Amino acid sequence: MNIAFLTQEYPHPRVNRAAGIGTSIKNLAESLVANNISVQLFIYDQKEEAVFEENGITFHLIKKIRYPFLGWYLYRKHLANYINKIHASKHIDVLEAADWTGITAFMKLKMPLVIRLHGTDAYFCNLEGRSQKKKNYWFEATALKSADAIISVSTFTAEKTKQIFKLSTPITTLYNGIDIEKFKPLQLPKQPKSILYFGSVIRKKGVLDLAKAFQLLIQKNPKATLTLIGKDVPDILEGKPTLDLFHNLLDDTAKKAVTHLTHMPYEAVVQQIAKAEVVVLPSRAEAFPMTWLEAMAMEKAMVTSNIGWANELMIHDETGLMIDPDNHQGLADAIEELLSNPEKAERFGKNARKRIISSFSSEIILKQNMDYYTNL
Repeated sequence: MNIAFLTQEYPHPRVNRAAGIGTSIKNLAESLVANNISVQLFIYDQKEEAVFEENGITFHLIKKIRYPFLGWYLYRKHLANYINKIHASKHIDVLEAADWTGITAFMKLKMPLVIRLHGTDAYFCNLEGRSQKKKNYWFEATALKSADAIISVSTFTAEKTKQIFKLSTPITTLYNGIDIEKFKPLQLPKQPKSILYFGSVIRKKGVLDLAKAFQLLIQKNPKATLTLIGKDVPDILEGKPTLDLFHNLLDDTAKKAVTHLTHMPYEAVVQQIAKAEVVVLPSRAEAFPMTWLEAMAMEKAMVTSNIGWANELMIHDETGLMIDPDNHQGLADAIEELLSNPEKAERFGKNARKRIISSFSSEIILKQNMDYYTNL
């Protein structure tokens, strides 16, 4: 079997962008190759044209092209022509693309197309209560309605997407998985009273809610510290750096207890996760976040949001504490509960890893994906 992925991102030094979607594709691609499945990656919007093989995966870097007119259509046509050309010599059994921006809209492909829902622009706009550009909705709706099949990384995302786009197509849930050997507990000493957030510093991830909660927490627990790891993103509503908005919600004492780290090798991020006493991820808009899987696999005590997808991954008061991100006092109290009760925090962490091993390990998720592709 030869499976191809069309993506804008992937964790690799020669690729312009890497985030959660790219990480989930990498996890699946490497698992497929380890099981003798051929994998091609078509990575678009790149700064160079290149084809190379690495770890059994064939990379096709497709350069971004700027057209004076109808660039959105002509570039899609360029991508389709390139993929069909490779298909003619390599025979691609299935092409999988992400839903974001509806990149496959208006493409005429000569192999079955599967779209995996990681969360469209329309989906995130809906969760955040903001308007979407009509053009973006059109692209995403066209792509979804022309796909041969649709997968979703959570049932919540599947149902919300069907509602938004009025889809009648059946959608299969195939959760993101994680390598439990790569992400496992590290025997590093924990930093006392330390709280960690990792991921993009952006409103939809609940970082402003975290700021309000931390301001309440530090009044009760002045020794608490908070580390943020991730890229600072301009705020969608105010246009300012989200980190500036974050600091504006803190008094001088709280500001001194906050550290922001960015541009770290992922091995260093993993060490920061291991050393934190509590991981707090109060996101308002996700599909099935890799950061949560990583922290759970590493046996971390977690405080998360309780929205939709969260209930398919976390179990309240068993793998961690789940709080409505609007409830800032509740978030502060939950963090303090875990900081002041290390036995409970340890129990939650061990339960979290057990849940990952039993339901979301790479081996389990790989088999589900291979069965799906074979049936398709």
